[in-house]
Amino acid sequence: MPHIEQIPAELTWQVRREAMYPDKNLEHVKLNDDENGIHFGLFDHNQLISVVSWFRRNETEARFRKLATLEEFRNVGYGTLLMKYIIDFSKSEKIKTLWCNARVNALNFYKKLGFTETKTTFSKGEIDYVIMQLEIKSPDEKNSPVANRDQFKKSNEEKSK
Repeated sequence: MPHIEQIPAELTWQVRREAMYPDKNLEHVKLNDDENGIHFGLFDHNQLISVVSWFRRNETEARFRKLATLEEFRNVGYGTLLMKYIIDFSKSEKIKTLWCNARVNALNFYKKLGFTETKTTFSKGEIDYVIMQLEIKSPDEKNSPVANRDQFKKSNEEKSK
């Protein structure tokens, strides 16, 4: 059964390298601000399979970086589990906006989790990126009269189609 736990930055490096930059050395995958991040690992049968690093930018904004899943374990839901975990973690930290530099070939993965594309795109090396963000609603906002009104309106619009 998979489980997620906080891990030291050093444990993320090998998975990052193998999953994202197999032709690079370990130094290439270390981030200058790794010591400022909170790092999470998903384990299955005591094997580290997927990692992500989370960085608070201010009181209401956080960024995650280097979401990486070992190739032989991709497309079975481990990355999704890890992302849902850091979204919940962000909620518990009162984060309103969670964002990342997403590889263009991974846009659909993030869209399924509720992230939206911004207009900011760039390339680094031969990889194209777009900044994606998720606006996180607190439990209070989800149950607010405004949120309930909007949900009611949306539900009625769908019924009338």
